[in-house]
Amino acid sequence: MSTDRSSHYHPTIHDFPLGERPRERLQYYGPTALSNAELLAILLRVGSAGENVVALSTRLLVEFGGLAGLAKASFSDLATIKGVGTAKTAQLKAAIELGRRLLITSPDARPQITSPLEAANLLMLEMGGLEQEHLRTLLLDTKNRVLASPTVYVGNVNSSIIRISEVFREAVRENATAMIVAHNHPSGDPTPSPEDVQVTRSIVEAGSLLGIDVLDHLVIGHQRFISLKERGLGFDRF
Repeated sequence: MSTDRSSHYHPTIHDFPLGERPRERLQYYGPTALSNAELLAILLRVGSAGENVVALSTRLLVEFGGLAGLAKASFSDLATIKGVGTAKTAQLKAAIELGRRLLITSPDARPQITSPLEAANLLMLEMGGLEQEHLRTLLLDTKNRVLASPTVYVGNVNSSIIRISEVFREAVRENATAMIVAHNHPSGDPTPSPEDVQVTRSIVEAGSLLGIDVLDHLVIGHQRFISLKERGLGFDRF
Protein backbone atom coordinates (compact mmCIF):
# COMPACT_ATOMS: atom_id res chain seq x y z
CA MET A 1 0.00 0.00 0.00
CA SER A 2 1.45 3.40 -0.97
CA THR A 3 1.48 6.28 1.51
CA ASP A 4 0.68 9.84 0.45
CA ARG A 5 3.47 11.89 2.00
CA SER A 6 2.62 15.19 0.29
CA SER A 7 0.24 16.30 3.04
CA HIS A 8 3.04 15.93 5.60
CA TYR A 9 5.67 17.81 3.65
CA HIS A 10 6.68 21.30 4.77
CA PRO A 11 9.04 23.33 2.56
CA THR A 12 12.35 24.43 4.02
CA ILE A 13 14.32 27.55 3.13
CA HIS A 14 16.34 25.46 0.66
CA ASP A 15 13.13 24.77 -1.23
CA PHE A 16 12.64 28.50 -1.82
CA PRO A 17 13.78 29.90 -5.17
CA LEU A 18 17.27 31.32 -4.74
CA GLY A 19 16.08 34.90 -5.17
CA GLU A 20 13.51 34.51 -2.40
CA ARG A 21 15.81 33.27 0.34
CA PRO A 22 16.38 35.91 3.06
CA ARG A 23 20.19 35.78 3.04
CA GLU A 24 20.40 36.11 -0.72
CA ARG A 25 17.82 38.89 -0.75
CA LEU A 26 19.83 40.79 1.86
CA GLN A 27 23.02 40.26 -0.15
CA TYR A 28 21.58 41.55 -3.41
CA TYR A 29 19.02 44.11 -2.29
CA GLY A 30 20.22 45.25 1.14
CA PRO A 31 18.62 44.85 4.58
CA THR A 32 15.97 47.53 4.04
CA ALA A 33 14.35 45.35 1.36
CA LEU A 34 13.63 42.57 3.86
CA SER A 35 10.57 42.20 6.05
CA ASN A 36 10.88 41.87 9.83
CA ALA A 37 10.20 38.15 9.51
CA GLU A 38 13.00 37.74 6.96
CA LEU A 39 15.49 39.64 9.14
CA LEU A 40 14.55 37.48 12.11
CA ALA A 41 14.92 34.39 9.95
CA ILE A 42 18.53 35.32 9.21
CA LEU A 43 19.22 35.64 12.93
CA LEU A 44 17.53 32.36 13.84
CA ARG A 45 19.12 30.52 10.87
CA VAL A 46 16.98 27.38 11.03
CA GLY A 47 13.41 26.51 11.83
CA SER A 48 12.14 23.36 13.48
CA ALA A 49 10.60 20.08 12.42
CA GLY A 50 7.64 20.91 10.21
CA GLU A 51 8.25 24.68 10.18
CA ASN A 52 10.79 26.61 8.15
CA VAL A 53 12.60 29.54 9.71
CA VAL A 54 10.54 32.23 7.95
CA ALA A 55 7.33 30.64 9.23
CA LEU A 56 8.83 30.42 12.73
CA SER A 57 9.85 34.10 12.58
CA THR A 58 6.38 35.11 11.42
CA ARG A 59 4.79 33.12 14.24
CA LEU A 60 7.02 34.84 16.81
CA LEU A 61 6.09 38.28 15.52
CA VAL A 62 2.39 37.45 15.63
CA GLU A 63 2.56 35.83 19.06
CA PHE A 64 4.47 38.68 20.71
CA GLY A 65 2.85 41.57 18.84
CA GLY A 66 5.77 42.58 16.62
CA LEU A 67 9.34 43.64 17.28
CA ALA A 68 8.38 45.73 20.31
CA GLY A 69 6.85 42.68 21.96
CA LEU A 70 9.88 40.54 21.19
CA ALA A 71 12.16 43.16 22.73
CA LYS A 72 10.09 43.22 25.93
CA ALA A 73 9.65 39.45 26.20
CA SER A 74 11.69 37.75 28.91
CA PHE A 75 14.36 35.19 28.10
CA SER A 76 12.27 32.38 29.58
CA ASP A 77 9.14 33.42 27.66
CA LEU A 78 11.01 33.17 24.37
CA ALA A 79 13.03 30.08 25.20
CA THR A 80 9.92 28.02 25.94
CA ILE A 81 8.35 28.72 22.54
CA LYS A 82 8.33 25.66 20.29
CA GLY A 83 11.23 25.84 17.84
CA VAL A 84 13.12 28.57 19.68
CA GLY A 85 15.03 27.33 22.75
CA THR A 86 17.88 28.97 24.64
CA ALA A 87 20.37 29.33 21.77
CA LYS A 88 17.98 31.18 19.45
CA THR A 89 16.69 33.29 22.33
CA ALA A 90 20.26 34.32 23.13
CA GLN A 91 20.81 35.30 19.50
CA LEU A 92 17.66 37.43 19.48
CA LYS A 93 18.40 39.13 22.79
CA ALA A 94 21.99 39.84 21.76
CA ALA A 95 20.88 41.39 18.45
CA ILE A 96 18.30 43.60 20.17
CA GLU A 97 20.85 44.77 22.73
CA LEU A 98 23.48 45.51 20.07
CA GLY A 99 20.93 47.63 18.23
CA ARG A 100 20.10 49.54 21.41
CA ARG A 101 23.77 50.15 22.22
CA LEU A 102 24.53 51.29 18.69
CA LEU A 103 21.76 53.85 18.91
CA ILE A 104 23.18 55.22 22.13
CA THR A 105 26.94 55.05 21.51
CA SER A 106 27.48 55.82 17.83
CA PRO A 107 28.36 59.54 17.61
CA ASP A 108 26.64 59.96 14.27
CA ALA A 109 23.60 57.95 15.28
CA ARG A 110 22.99 59.45 18.70
CA PRO A 111 19.41 60.64 18.83
CA GLN A 112 18.85 64.31 19.51
CA ILE A 113 16.03 65.01 21.92
CA THR A 114 13.88 67.98 20.97
CA SER A 115 10.58 67.00 22.62
CA PRO A 116 9.14 64.80 25.39
CA LEU A 117 7.72 62.49 22.71
CA GLU A 118 11.17 61.80 21.25
CA ALA A 119 12.51 60.97 24.71
CA ALA A 120 9.54 58.72 25.46
CA ASN A 121 9.90 56.89 22.16
CA LEU A 122 13.44 55.90 23.15
CA LEU A 123 12.30 54.45 26.44
CA MET A 124 8.72 53.18 26.10
CA LEU A 125 9.64 50.05 24.16
CA GLU A 126 11.72 48.72 27.03
CA MET A 127 10.21 50.39 30.08
CA GLY A 128 6.53 50.09 29.21
CA GLY A 129 6.46 46.35 29.91
CA LEU A 130 8.60 46.20 33.06
CA GLU A 131 7.02 44.51 36.07
CA GLN A 132 8.90 46.66 38.60
CA GLU A 133 9.46 50.38 38.75
CA HIS A 134 12.71 51.48 37.16
CA LEU A 135 14.19 54.96 37.30
CA ARG A 136 16.37 55.84 34.32
CA THR A 137 18.03 58.95 33.01
CA LEU A 138 18.77 60.14 29.49
CA LEU A 139 22.10 61.94 29.71
CA LEU A 140 22.51 64.69 27.11
CA ASP A 141 25.33 66.78 25.68
CA THR A 142 25.21 70.47 24.78
CA LYS A 143 23.19 69.67 21.63
CA ASN A 144 20.74 67.45 23.54
CA ARG A 145 22.19 64.31 21.94
CA VAL A 146 21.98 61.18 24.09
CA LEU A 147 25.26 60.17 25.72
CA ALA A 148 23.94 57.28 27.79
CA SER A 149 20.78 55.96 29.40
CA PRO A 150 21.66 54.34 32.74
CA THR A 151 19.23 52.70 35.14
CA VAL A 152 19.49 54.40 38.51
CA TYR A 153 16.98 52.52 40.65
CA VAL A 154 14.88 49.38 40.52
CA GLY A 155 11.98 49.23 42.95
CA ASN A 156 9.68 51.85 44.43
CA VAL A 157 10.58 55.30 43.13
CA ASN A 158 9.91 57.68 45.99
CA SER A 159 11.69 60.44 47.83
CA SER A 160 12.32 58.37 50.97
CA ILE A 161 14.41 55.81 49.05
CA ILE A 162 16.14 57.75 46.28
CA ARG A 163 19.52 59.26 46.99
CA ILE A 164 19.77 62.26 44.73
CA SER A 165 23.54 61.85 44.43
CA GLU A 166 22.95 58.46 42.76
CA VAL A 167 20.67 60.04 40.17
CA PHE A 168 23.47 62.38 39.09
CA ARG A 169 26.46 60.04 39.47
CA GLU A 170 26.58 58.92 35.82
CA ALA A 171 25.65 62.40 34.58
CA VAL A 172 28.75 63.83 36.27
CA ARG A 173 30.90 60.96 34.97
CA GLU A 174 29.67 61.50 31.39
CA ASN A 175 30.04 65.29 31.63
CA ALA A 176 26.39 65.63 30.71
CA THR A 177 25.05 69.16 30.56
CA ALA A 178 21.40 68.12 30.74
CA MET A 179 19.30 65.12 31.57
CA ILE A 180 15.80 63.72 31.36
CA VAL A 181 14.52 61.52 34.16
CA ALA A 182 12.04 58.73 33.47
CA HIS A 183 10.37 56.02 35.46
CA ASN A 184 7.63 53.53 34.70
CA HIS A 185 4.38 52.59 36.38
CA PRO A 186 3.95 48.80 36.11
CA SER A 187 0.17 49.26 36.38
CA GLY A 188 0.27 50.82 32.92
CA ASP A 189 -1.31 54.08 34.12
CA PRO A 190 1.23 56.93 33.81
CA THR A 191 -0.69 59.36 36.02
CA PRO A 192 1.91 61.02 38.29
CA SER A 193 1.58 60.45 42.02
CA PRO A 194 2.31 63.10 44.69
CA GLU A 195 5.56 61.20 45.36
CA ASP A 196 6.51 61.51 41.69
CA VAL A 197 6.08 65.28 41.93
CA GLN A 198 8.13 65.48 45.14
CA VAL A 199 10.94 63.41 43.62
CA THR A 200 10.93 65.68 40.59
CA ARG A 201 11.29 68.82 42.74
CA SER A 202 14.25 67.31 44.58
CA ILE A 203 15.99 66.24 41.35
CA VAL A 204 15.42 69.56 39.59
CA GLU A 205 16.74 71.49 42.59
CA ALA A 206 19.86 69.30 42.78
CA GLY A 207 20.45 69.68 39.06
CA SER A 208 20.34 73.45 39.41
CA LEU A 209 23.03 73.30 42.10
CA LEU A 210 25.21 70.96 39.99
CA GLY A 211 24.82 72.92 36.76
CA ILE A 212 22.99 70.04 35.05
CA ASP A 213 19.70 71.09 33.49
CA VAL A 214 16.90 68.65 34.28
CA LEU A 215 14.72 69.06 31.20
CA ASP A 216 11.86 66.75 32.13
CA HIS A 217 10.59 63.83 34.16
CA LEU A 218 8.58 61.30 32.19
CA VAL A 219 6.22 58.77 33.72
CA ILE A 220 5.82 55.81 31.37
CA GLY A 221 2.89 53.43 31.20
CA HIS A 222 1.72 50.93 28.58
CA GLN A 223 2.18 52.76 25.27
CA ARG A 224 1.50 56.04 27.08
CA PHE A 225 3.51 58.61 28.95
CA ILE A 226 3.10 61.88 30.82
CA SER A 227 5.60 64.75 30.88
CA LEU A 228 5.71 66.38 34.30
CA LYS A 229 7.39 69.43 32.74
CA GLU A 230 4.49 69.94 30.33
CA ARG A 231 2.07 69.73 33.25
CA GLY A 232 4.12 72.05 35.42
CA LEU A 233 4.54 69.41 38.12
CA GLY A 234 7.75 69.58 40.11
CA PHE A 235 9.20 72.29 37.90
CA ASP A 236 7.07 75.10 39.33
CA ARG A 237 9.92 76.63 41.36
CA PHE A 238 12.28 76.99 38.44
